[in-house]
Amino acid sequence: MFTDSKAFSGFSVPDIAQARQFYGETLGLEVTEENGMLILHLAGGGRVLAYPKSNHEPATFTILNFPVTDVEKAVDELTSRGVQFEHYEGELKTDEKGIWRGEGPDIAWFTDPAGNILSVIQAEFPS
Repeated sequence: MFTDSKAFSGFSVPDIAQARQFYGETLGLEVTEENGMLILHLAGGGRVLAYPKSNHEPATFTILNFPVTDVEKAVDELTSRGVQFEHYEGELKTDEKGIWRGEGPDIAWFTDPAGNILSVIQAEFPS
């Protein structure tokens, strides 16, 4: 039934203008706006919808992962752009930069201005 459907994911934000600035300028994604909603254009043709929600509550899980070839370099670049990385203790203990170097790929989590969790992960996205 959905074999040819180009599905996409979405998440809410309380402030579209703030989201446009963060995703477009800070992260450098191509961002377009339609009907008061943002469309984030991802490499490979993927799209993600960011829609306004006045009673927005941040997701408690990672909503978007950005595969990179060098997590440390990505963390340094994003930090220079004002992004603050999450620091965790316990099972997912992160280092001083906010990078988890455990079993599996290195990963670092950060939030958008709405509090939604994003990550940079050292991995090539499966083709």
